[in-house]
Amino acid sequence: MTSDAQGPEERNGSEDQPFHFTDKRKVTPEGQPKEAAPEGAGSAGDDAEQDPLAGLDFEPTGEAGDDAALLAAQSEAAAHLDALQRERASFTNYRNRSLRDQEAARVKGVEDVLAALLPVLDDIDRARQHGELDGPFVAISDKLDASLAKFGIERYGVVGEEFDPTVHEALMHQVDPEATSATVNLVIEPGYRIGEKIVRAARVSVIGPE
Repeated sequence: MTSDAQGPEERNGSEDQPFHFTDKRKVTPEGQPKEAAPEGAGSAGDDAEQDPLAGLDFEPTGEAGDDAALLAAQSEAAAHLDALQRERASFTNYRNRSLRDQEAARVKGVEDVLAALLPVLDDIDRARQHGELDGPFVAISDKLDASLAKFGIERYGVVGEEFDPTVHEALMHQVDPEATSATVNLVIEPGYRIGEKIVRAARVSVIGPE
């Protein structure tokens, strides 16, 4: 008769392996603190538990690396483009400011020359009004007027035009009961302007209502 009972040896069978455990206590059975394990000691499993990030590679590779390089290149290109646009805007402002300064200097120079010529121009105008300008002096006067026109200088002020205090200077005023507005009846000295700028107002005699 065969018995199904198994002895201790048979019950253990393949499970009869040495039992292993890790002592994680920080003190000895006697109550003394345990000494720290020397560096490098322990199994690979213990090292993995101490540094779970050990051995991980965070460097981008493959497509991730290409994307990072592309983003860096785009950022650098955007920075260069911004710097170029700023430089261009600065140059444009400088050029416009220089052109304005040049034009202002040119107009100021023309004004200075005109101011110096005003006594001569007034003498020529008086001679013209009194019929004393004849012969070759007429041609000279016309050439002088043409030269002044090339620089934008305009002579103005004629008899019969309406008096405007912004462009006329009334040296005399006569009353006419029948007049409805003040008008120029005598040009004593013509006015001169460059564009919209009055260099000298026309000096006139005015006739108008009381």
